[in-house]
Amino acid sequence: MAREKKPVHKVIMTEGKRSIIQQLFQEYDIQSAEDIQEALKDLLGSTIKEMMETEMDEHLGYQKSQRSDSEDYRNGYKRKRVNSRYGTVDIQVPQDRNSTFEPQVVRKRQKDISSIDQKIISMYAKGMTTRQISET
Repeated sequence: MAREKKPVHKVIMTEGKRSIIQQLFQEYDIQSAEDIQEALKDLLGSTIKEMMETEMDEHLGYQKSQRSDSEDYRNGYKRKRVNSRYGTVDIQVPQDRNSTFEPQVVRKRQKDISSIDQKIISMYAKGMTTRQISET
């Protein structure tokens, strides 16, 4: 009985991807495969934080740094440690004063984000900005 062959991902280098890679080299001083892993973990954590900030904006009805008459407002961050395909990542979860914020990107009590990290990295590879990924 023959084994099924796994599909091979063919890398197509575009100018957008080349630009992102050059920015990664400049930002993270990548010298090895381990450096790439660390850069991806950092990007993953930063992207998740930005996505949660966007969720908080929608929850409260106003953006960060805007004035509001709302009785609920931002109340700092809580550190959360989650497991991804790239290892353990510390993320900053925004908090609101009334504790009514329910994040959807990384839900409360969720410790494994290995399904989401590949999607985020894929969006980066396609040239999307952090803001565009958050909106998606």
